[in-house]
Amino acid sequence: MVAAGFGNLLEWYDFGVYGFFAVIIGQHFFPSDDPFASLLSAFGVFAVGYGARPVGALVLGNLGDKIGRKPVMMLSLAVMGLATFAIGLLPGFDQIGDAAPLLLVALRLIQGFVVAVESPASTVFLVEQAPAGRRGFHSSWTMFGAMLGILLGSAIGALVSSVLSDAALHDWGWRVPFLLSLLLTAVGLFFRRNLVESPAMAEAEPQQGLPVIAALRDHLSSLLCYIGLIAMSGVGFYLAYVYAVSDLTQHMKLSTAEALDINSLALFSILIVVPLAGALSDRVGRRPLALTAALGTLILAWPLWWLMHQDSFGLILLGQVGFAVFFGAGWAVYTLMITEALPLRARCSVVAIGNGIAYGIFGGLTPLVATYLVKRTADDFAPVYIIMALAVLSLFACLKIPERAHHESI
Repeated sequence: MVAAGFGNLLEWYDFGVYGFFAVIIGQHFFPSDDPFASLLSAFGVFAVGYGARPVGALVLGNLGDKIGRKPVMMLSLAVMGLATFAIGLLPGFDQIGDAAPLLLVALRLIQGFVVAVESPASTVFLVEQAPAGRRGFHSSWTMFGAMLGILLGSAIGALVSSVLSDAALHDWGWRVPFLLSLLLTAVGLFFRRNLVESPAMAEAEPQQGLPVIAALRDHLSSLLCYIGLIAMSGVGFYLAYVYAVSDLTQHMKLSTAEALDINSLALFSILIVVPLAGALSDRVGRRPLALTAALGTLILAWPLWWLMHQDSFGLILLGQVGFAVFFGAGWAVYTLMITEALPLRARCSVVAIGNGIAYGIFGGLTPLVATYLVKRTADDFAPVYIIMALAVLSLFACLKIPERAHHESI
């Protein structure tokens, strides 16, 4: 569980750190007299990384089904870590001119391509290794690793912001969290080196042709349901915990340290919710948790967003924790539901493509779209209506995926 979760830790650590320091990154790589233009450019590059995920999902998800889960898990972790480290070393626009944003885009594309298979392969790996009756608890540790990663990024960002002066933070301090990724990568590869495939995967006959083609041909409806299921949490997460940091610092006039403190405390609550929800799903099934996540988000998204726009540390934190409860309950079961419903040689492909589309098209564009909508409409509540619409979609999707929580084998 530690080995499988570590790649997700690094993935979300990097993407979280980038979002947390988007304002500073925009100023370094996209200097402009208009701070909004710099921030929009930085979030545009954020979206570019996600845009590469559908392509990576097609290529690497296919490999995960054809040659096994472990090889693609090792590849994604190594490349992701090295690319993150390289961002920490990358000269800014003042040093190398137009080459700086171009290199930043290239590194984000590489990250987006390889990370497309990280969460799918590691979650499928854990589901296949877990004993019957414990698949929910075991597989939840993939998302636990992801939340720990973004919490670690938030905590390190808060620490750096608190220790350094604003001038030092802007000059070089923002690079420190990116450089630390090299250490995380080494630790993750150490844990993963001795992983072995599940007996079912090891004994399965090699599939002729490309598994991804068979997955798209035979399981398209499952893929569409999965995309609908996870779109709400993908968009909601990047609104509540990535876009919100920039919103709090720019519009609510909180310091970067205060915004990251709130983020760190809220994300810690997800660490508690995810394994508890995973264990609960082993008793009551996956669908009740998925329905609770969607319905709760639909009803309470607007009040929670309102809390996040109050002039109070405690109320802002309460709003973020509210979202954390519903998102955490959903994340514990979403990928598990679809994995249990799919045959062995289609799982990595369907889950990777679903994640790539949902997070690449919806999640990756979220900070960019939210920034544009708020500027265009002058309404700070414009983004929350997107979450509510996707919650309705998630409700319908979770009713379409079969419940297999209590099946002995999958």
